[in-house]
Amino acid sequence: MPPTPRPDSLAIRVLLTALVAFGPLSTDLYLPSLPTLVTVFGTDIATVQLTLSVFLAGFAVSQLVYGPVSDRFGRRPALLGGIAIYLVASAACALTNDVGGLIVARFFQALGACCGPVVARAVVRDVFGRDRAATVLAYMAMAMTLAPAIGPVLGGVITELFGWRGNFLLLTVFAGGILAATHVLLGETNAHRDEEALKPGRLVANYILLLRDRAFLGQMLTVAFAYSGIFSFISGSSFVLIGRLHLTPAQYGASFGVVVLGYTLGSFFAGRMSQRMGGPWMIRTGTAVSLAGGLLGVALALAGVPHLTAIVAPVFLFMVGAGLTLPNAMAAAVGPYPMMAGLASSLVGFTQMSVAALVGVAVGHLHGGTQLPMMGAIGLVALGSALSHRLLAQRPPATRR
Repeated sequence: MPPTPRPDSLAIRVLLTALVAFGPLSTDLYLPSLPTLVTVFGTDIATVQLTLSVFLAGFAVSQLVYGPVSDRFGRRPALLGGIAIYLVASAACALTNDVGGLIVARFFQALGACCGPVVARAVVRDVFGRDRAATVLAYMAMAMTLAPAIGPVLGGVITELFGWRGNFLLLTVFAGGILAATHVLLGETNAHRDEEALKPGRLVANYILLLRDRAFLGQMLTVAFAYSGIFSFISGSSFVLIGRLHLTPAQYGASFGVVVLGYTLGSFFAGRMSQRMGGPWMIRTGTAVSLAGGLLGVALALAGVPHLTAIVAPVFLFMVGAGLTLPNAMAAAVGPYPMMAGLASSLVGFTQMSVAALVGVAVGHLHGGTQLPMMGAIGLVALGSALSHRLLAQRPPATRR
């Protein structure tokens, strides 16, 4: 078995970033092909968007498993098993011949994909400790933005050259490479394995402990609402920008990349300033910036401005705030619980993905050919993120363990 990772190992940081990127790559790479899938499978927008929402649902549910499993058996076996599932399911996505099969394969793809962010965050907590976790997560988030920035651009080119199946074939190859790298590079980092982590009584008691902590609950909801704003754009943007504004898949990918640049900037400032300014200040600032972007987008949508800038500029501002908020809120939620970092990471991830999946379904069903449903959802969840932090997360924390 490889040795325990050193905190200064560049290879390990790159690997952890790639593991966290499983989620955004799995959603963003094939976004430009969503309108194509409507035509290829002879179905409607809401059904095709289920390939996104079902992915998030599977991603959410399986997070409740990976965290406790990694607390009990270790981070390494949880990662190797999850990546193997992802590899097989990605190949099944590429080979399916109907939308129902694609939806089912996407669910199983999610079951494997979520091992990446859940266990990688726990590894960061294991290796870097509570104080440095926010800074490391912020830099990982900044590097990880290459996935959503490059994903739609690359996906648009692949869709135009090879069709929608090419995107899933690329994900299959990616999974194979990450599986090999994890096997070779990543040793076990969990020095506090809990022999009782999977016992139902212990699981329930630990979940109750977390949910009774107002600070944890507030940070968890802050993360969930902030991510739901990102997913609102992921879920609805291709239908608005390609369907309404008539951008090509490649042009859509470039516009998506501009939006992701906002998240990159936010994550960069979070990495540089989190230890100096403190997590609470960074989260307050980030949620305020996101709320400003969300409200601007709603105002422009209500005014009926059907222009690319009226969509990209407000979402860019929202993304800057999300980049400031997410790594700090995640570190604040998981950091106080070293003995069950996997479980805490799982619960945050489950809530994050569950809320985002519901928001994505709503955006799909309310889609009426304008940007208002998408921008309205972004504005509402930005408000929810700001209120969650101010009303819950800043209260005195419960007793930690």
